[in-house]
Amino acid sequence: MKKIILLLLIASFSFPVAASAQTEVTAASVLESLDMVWIMIAAFLVFFMHAGFAMVEAGFTRSKNALNILMKNFMTMSIAATLYFIVGYGIMFGASGGGFIGLDGFLLSGHEDQIGFFVFQAVFAATCATIISGAVAERIKLSSYLMLTVAMTAFIYPIVGHWVWGGGWLAELGFVDFAGSTVVHLTGALGAIVAVMFLGPRLGKYSGGKVNVIQGHNIPIGALGVFILWFGWFGFNGGSTLAADPTLIPSVVATTLLSASAGVIGSGFYSQLKYKRVDATLTLNGALAGLVGITAGTADLSPLGAIATGLIAGVILIEGVELLDRKLHIDDPVGAIAVHGLCGVWGTLAVGFFAVEGGLFYGGGFSLLGIQAIGILAVVAWTMGMTAIVVFALKSAFGIRVSREEEISGLDFSEHGSSAYESSKSIFNENPNPTVDKDFGVGLLNRLDSLDRAKTKKEERPAQ
Repeated sequence: MKKIILLLLIASFSFPVAASAQTEVTAASVLESLDMVWIMIAAFLVFFMHAGFAMVEAGFTRSKNALNILMKNFMTMSIAATLYFIVGYGIMFGASGGGFIGLDGFLLSGHEDQIGFFVFQAVFAATCATIISGAVAERIKLSSYLMLTVAMTAFIYPIVGHWVWGGGWLAELGFVDFAGSTVVHLTGALGAIVAVMFLGPRLGKYSGGKVNVIQGHNIPIGALGVFILWFGWFGFNGGSTLAADPTLIPSVVATTLLSASAGVIGSGFYSQLKYKRVDATLTLNGALAGLVGITAGTADLSPLGAIATGLIAGVILIEGVELLDRKLHIDDPVGAIAVHGLCGVWGTLAVGFFAVEGGLFYGGGFSLLGIQAIGILAVVAWTMGMTAIVVFALKSAFGIRVSREEEISGLDFSEHGSSAYESSKSIFNENPNPTVDKDFGVGLLNRLDSLDRAKTKKEERPAQ
């Protein structure tokens, strides 16, 4: 790939240009161009991850909400890119105000030469926000979700990013998060858990002391989404090198691959031990657990450290899902909180254990591990506190949850007036309480038919 890019760059320099626009081609300028091309390719890969998020969320939930999930993911990307350009980038990478917040660079003013870096960071901001989408799926109002996305991408996430990547106080302390186990994934998961606690579980999820399984409608689509995310993660972690470094990029890609693979193995074997079967959805999420786990230390861990991180992440995932769903009754349809939150915490702490330079198991003592823990606690306090304020305000002013009738009929119809699949099926699709919901669905269809007939008669009535 590098040779191809180099040949393209050399070829581009061979075209004639106006004398006033000619610049001398130097080794430094070629390397600078290579760095920018690599960052752009990585940005494209991270952008494509949003297709993976959409497929995972749609496949792991019911068909009557698939269109709503697709719209949330498209809107998240669009809102995040726009707001990050207007205000988010400045807060994250502007001149630091006391190590807490960036104070300039809004609309990229004074940072015009960093527009490529902005693109790369903008798709990261959208990734943080879209984590919330899966956790609140099937019962949140679209308008409330979008307003929460505004708060996350314009302010909450950029503040965390400034602390770690923008020269803020955590960076000065020595906190290590190479590509975002905490900055991106934990931040998004913390926003998700707060939103879920305000929303409550889906109808029929917990009843009579039982935890009811609400089956996703298309696991193959979910599996495709996991593969897309795994593929895009090579850009997520690899692009965070911010340079076409021929020694660092292969190491980062290798640790990313090994940790994800170990996450699949760890979750698959542990589910066999725990449930006497290799659970498909948990094993698929195991890949994402390994990826989230390695993201903080992908440039600092050895291949063996990456495998250990992924194996442990796969186990943490299963125990995390069990804790959240069975014990705490926190309804997360896609397991986003366990994957991005608990494994994000583990991945950040894993740096303190396995970092080749400074890690506890490499003779570095507890210093780095303590700094990592401080960073986690600070991000937890900031993100959960600010998200709680935003969600409470939204709930008080507008309400954040759709009505019971809308939830039963599906958000595709209630929010978008359409459906991803055949509409009558979506009314009854895999309802946890069919004896109640089916009766309601029949009544709803009858009322809709009556309204359609009345509208048709009105339109056909001759003008007086």
